[in-house]
Amino acid sequence: MEPTLTISDDLSPVAPPTGPAAAPSAAAARATGKSPTRIALIRLRQDRTAMVCAVICAVFVLIAVFAPALAWLEGQNPTTLHMDLVDEFGFPTIGPTSEHWFGVEPRLGRDLFARWVYGARPSLIVAGTATVITTIIGLVIGLLAGFLGGWIDRALSWVIDVVLSLPYLLFAIAGSAVLLSIFGGSEGASVETVARVRFISLIIVLSFFGWAGLARLIRGQVLSLREREFIAAARALGVPTRRILFKELLPNLVAPIVVSTSLALPTYIVAEAGLTFLGVGLTEPTPSWGVTIAAAQTYYRADPLYLWLPVLGITILVLCLSLLGDAVRDAFDPKTRR
Repeated sequence: MEPTLTISDDLSPVAPPTGPAAAPSAAAARATGKSPTRIALIRLRQDRTAMVCAVICAVFVLIAVFAPALAWLEGQNPTTLHMDLVDEFGFPTIGPTSEHWFGVEPRLGRDLFARWVYGARPSLIVAGTATVITTIIGLVIGLLAGFLGGWIDRALSWVIDVVLSLPYLLFAIAGSAVLLSIFGGSEGASVETVARVRFISLIIVLSFFGWAGLARLIRGQVLSLREREFIAAARALGVPTRRILFKELLPNLVAPIVVSTSLALPTYIVAEAGLTFLGVGLTEPTPSWGVTIAAAQTYYRADPLYLWLPVLGITILVLCLSLLGDAVRDAFDPKTRR
């Protein structure tokens, strides 16, 4: 007898798979339709190290913003002298107390807690301002050099190479002194005027040397993007150059811009503290961490807290910003899987 083939009449729909086997397909379905930036942000939120670092950085920002309130809560301010709390040799006669949470400064007796919370302000303002300026300049020059090409590209690339070849530290020291002499830093200028000019000149120096690296990176990205089909189609349709640059190319440059910005912030904080320590950055009466470190090197044995407070502040902030920058870079890199 020959075998017969029977066809089942049961045409009921098959239930979708459940359990672990359905997880990859569900994740793929959720990722469908999301932009690369949104996917990168999702990956960043799933990174515990990045989230912890982001919270710590936010705490430092809040300390800088609410420094007057924190100093008022303690009942002190960063400029009041307490000469009765230092001995004849300039050393503090008290340690941390309920009135002075971190003690007082040697020689002048100023409150260390108030100086510390106010000291976060110059570092973040200088680093944030320099980051914004260098990002704007580097982005514009990189877009123009990469997209226009020709003699414009050659001229801008030459300028970028010149800036990158300059000895940063030497020109930073000389540039700060020159700007100080131009903008009123003469011998007859007041201490407040010198401090204000030093603050502005430090931002100018950091911005001048910081944009070239981003400009070269953006130029390379634009050189590869301008040969894509959507750019050719926009040119064929007669779309204005400005619209192509800022509507077509710029959205595709979000990843390198975000990564460069996140890595530039800790660099500028360290540069500000280093130049201030060398005597060419911020000066008194600005309550900067770098100013405190420069003054504390004489008293680090007798009063270690005077030195270690700003050192720990800079170390923790820079470390968290660096780890957060690495996490941002990994999140925006599709080849990275951590």
